[in-house]
Amino acid sequence: MPRSQRNDNFIDKTFTILADILLQILPTTKREREAFTYYRDGMSAQSEGEYAEASQNYYKAMRLEIDSYDRSYILYNIGLTHTSNGKHAKALEYYFQALERNSFLPQALNNMAVIRHHEGNRPFNKETRRFQKLGLIKLLSIGNKQQHLPPVITLKHRIGQKLQDVLFLLSE
Repeated sequence: MPRSQRNDNFIDKTFTILADILLQILPTTKREREAFTYYRDGMSAQSEGEYAEASQNYYKAMRLEIDSYDRSYILYNIGLTHTSNGKHAKALEYYFQALERNSFLPQALNNMAVIRHHEGNRPFNKETRRFQKLGLIKLLSIGNKQQHLPPVITLKHRIGQKLQDVLFLLSE
């Protein structure tokens, strides 16, 4: 029995029933339904703190899901499981991949900022510097894809922030 059908929570059971009805009504392929089932089971396991099981379900969903937009949410949730396990560098990679597929994921940007802040408060060592340089390079490439702010504000903010990051890295 899939994990999502074992939930004791009334809201989770209701969501599961509604999702099953929608999957039957909407024209979807068997592959899409299976991918959604794994995704839903991953969310259920994640909400219960079972991050290893959640990751396994998300990886299975990734193998089946072909839609880039849907894959972005799966990647985001994989990043969440790594964040919860303290694997921040790995989580950042998944957040970056999610943003490459869907640049309108403010929750991924927020989590990346939280990780960067957390890493910035730790004592510096060679690994931390490498981590920061990797993050800066990736942020520079993703920053150019963000289109949801007015161009003048986006450009001014990006230039100011990137200049501060470059100056910080050069001052080391």
